[in-house]
Amino acid sequence: MMDVSKKGKLSLFLCSVLACNLWTLPVFADVSVLPFDVKLETVTSYDGGDWIWFHPRAAAVPGDGNDGMPSVGITLQRHLNASDYYSGMYVMLTEDLGKTWKGPREVPELAWREGDSGETIAVCDATPGWHPQSRKIIVLGLQLRYSKTGEQLEDKPRSLQTAYAVHDPFTRAWSGWRTVELTDNDTKFYISGPGCSQWIVQDDGNILLPIYYKSSPNGVYSVTVLKCSFDGDTLRVIEYGNDMHLNVERGLCEPSIALYNGTYYLTIRNDVKGYVTTSKDGMHYEPIKDWTFDDGAELGSYNTQQHWLTHSDGLFLIYTRRGANNDNVFRNRAPLFMAQVDPEKLVVMRETEKILMPNTGATFGNFGATTVNQNESWVTDAEGVFGDALKPGVTARVLLARIVWSKPNLLAAK
Repeated sequence: MMDVSKKGKLSLFLCSVLACNLWTLPVFADVSVLPFDVKLETVTSYDGGDWIWFHPRAAAVPGDGNDGMPSVGITLQRHLNASDYYSGMYVMLTEDLGKTWKGPREVPELAWREGDSGETIAVCDATPGWHPQSRKIIVLGLQLRYSKTGEQLEDKPRSLQTAYAVHDPFTRAWSGWRTVELTDNDTKFYISGPGCSQWIVQDDGNILLPIYYKSSPNGVYSVTVLKCSFDGDTLRVIEYGNDMHLNVERGLCEPSIALYNGTYYLTIRNDVKGYVTTSKDGMHYEPIKDWTFDDGAELGSYNTQQHWLTHSDGLFLIYTRRGANNDNVFRNRAPLFMAQVDPEKLVVMRETEKILMPNTGATFGNFGATTVNQNESWVTDAEGVFGDALKPGVTARVLLARIVWSKPNLLAAK
């Protein structure tokens, strides 16, 4: 039997050791850290030198793949070596969780078409998603107008507006592009749309769609959320959220929405820094605050979109940022990072940050993030190679970062 005095000294020693360890380890009193691993792979690539793949974003269809696995489709476009100048839509498909891929295949229904004045009508910045109530894939993006030289035209109302297409994954049929009618289409929403925006489906089948807009050609952008009904064919706006403004540097754009533990989260792009806000009903949001780390330092994400991943045990942000030995990259758009978010304090937990896609000199930032199954979520992006760097023989890849969770994600569709 241990002597009582020795036992007391041992207890005191153990308490001291534990206290020291707690002091030196990161402490997240209110947030349980959810570990994850990252596996990076190439989906496709191109080295012709005249264009690159861009805007790859994925959506999963539960049970549609081999042996009960989900099928996963990726929408992507060719960037035609001029600013924001894109081809029609292409798709890729895997039925075995990315072991093999079909495509890229051009979708004729989603190709360019000619406008009334001879301009090109196209859709870009698109995000696909699964609508479980109708068992359809909806692709939401920006319809825009190009001149014959690829310049974006904004000379009349609705030159940029919300567009969508519907895909039946079981028959492989596509609708053409359609546009969403808004009130005040020619005034308040002179130019508007969900460029690169993540959107969500509510339990009743309604869609919460964040958009950005401006009321004149020379105005700054603001952000709001649209609540839309969808009957399997047509998307209709049934409610408008509050407006969020920032009267600096083009304002606010490219918002993305997530739902976690009953709270809606919105992350928003700005030329100077990224912003975040929350809502209890998904439509009415608190004043925006700038993104920071949990130590109070600025996150450093600027003039680039951020996106969310949700897990039943954690909320995560994906982003690029300055301050990562990456001044060699345009707008510091590499590496691509992911970190867990404190959902109450609305800060990024620095110690959880991981690189999803490394800095190789190419840009990232026009990416997608989606849940695939309980074990994996996927982040997809394409290497941006521009100007004199884009020439025959230079390979630009479409990349997939598999987020492999340490615990099952109970939010994944079954």
